[in-house]
Amino acid sequence: MIGRIDDEIGFMSKALNLHAHRQQLLAGNIANADTPNYKAVDIDFSKALRAAVGPGEPVGLNRTAPGHLQARESNPLGARTQYRQSSQPSIDGNTVDMDVERTQFIDNAIRYQFALDRVSGKFRTLDLALKGQ
Repeated sequence: MIGRIDDEIGFMSKALNLHAHRQQLLAGNIANADTPNYKAVDIDFSKALRAAVGPGEPVGLNRTAPGHLQARESNPLGARTQYRQSSQPSIDGNTVDMDVERTQFIDNAIRYQFALDRVSGKFRTLDLALKGQ
């Protein structure tokens, strides 16, 4: 029983970390909406979570040329950051579509809150069980 609880809380912890990281990426996209040549970034959440939970293909940034930058250390669980494909490119080279970014930001915030509520509920249930209620 303890193993199942630990597994579920571990899974939700990884999901919360990935949601928080994705929220930072999306906020960065929104903040740079007017920056020339800024390329919008995101992660494939389901792929990153599958990789974090169990064995699978390695995730992370590949350096295929000496001039490529190192990945930032804030990347939780090795989530691979990808450039978002622009549906309507702008003249200044910026690929941020504010409608897409706002929608993704809100969707991710709702999913983050759901995961947080689920973990909180699990702890409330454990607390009630320990108190014998």
